[in-house]
Amino acid sequence: MLEIIKSRKNEEIKFAVKLADSPSFRREKGMFVAEGARLCADAAVSEIEIISAYFTQAAQTKYNAYITQIIQNCRSYHIIEAHVADALSATRNSQGVFCVCAIPQQHHSMMDMQALGTYIALERIQDPANLGSVLRTAEALGVSGVLFLGDCCDIYSPKALRASMGAVFRLPFYMEKDTSFAIHELKQKGFSVFSAVPSARAQSVLETDFSKPSVMLIGNEGSGLSPTAVEACDACVTIPMPGRAESLNAASSAAILMWEMVRGKIQRQIEGAV
Repeated sequence: MLEIIKSRKNEEIKFAVKLADSPSFRREKGMFVAEGARLCADAAVSEIEIISAYFTQAAQTKYNAYITQIIQNCRSYHIIEAHVADALSATRNSQGVFCVCAIPQQHHSMMDMQALGTYIALERIQDPANLGSVLRTAEALGVSGVLFLGDCCDIYSPKALRASMGAVFRLPFYMEKDTSFAIHELKQKGFSVFSAVPSARAQSVLETDFSKPSVMLIGNEGSGLSPTAVEACDACVTIPMPGRAESLNAASSAAILMWEMVRGKIQRQIEGAV
């Protein structure tokens, strides 16, 4: 009979709670916690290594199809009582399904980037919900990968994972602390490098040529891109906004910019299919 974990003081539960709460502990252990039936099943089908799974009896009944996928792809699993699920959950209304997963080896140096396709680069992004939304849109639009510049928030935080809807498991990621070095190397590789700015003096994204391999830089939610980044890019690009708002948040800006970057390619695919 499968053991039921009844105590929040269980060592496995305490370990999982600490993983969910602490970015530094996640980095130290090379693990993260996924929450939610669909997200955990996404991890399973995306070939993320699931070390252990936890779910309530109610969740096993309600989300049986998802949990079956999870069980088939994990090392061990346990039933937990509802109050234990509450201790693990980062949401108000938990589905009662959790997985402790190994952080996948999908992070690469930006030196590995090939001058092909379309990339988004995020400099010092700090809001995990914004980050997750950008990743979800990037995957949906077929963006080639995401470059993280400077100190960005943890992509394996509970909020970023939920907002990404599983995109975090599948997109290639590239890392570089030094923005100036990154832009120089991208240009050397043959990329066109653009900075997104809320300025009427910048060229409209509607008039920007994305026919070459391109990288679009998007900055911090509060202060935008660093002056160094803006100066080093090939051109500054802006989103025309005839309304009263002076700017958009990072996730909304990224969605519009990525769409414009890939729109020509998508149009050619549609025309080719007719």
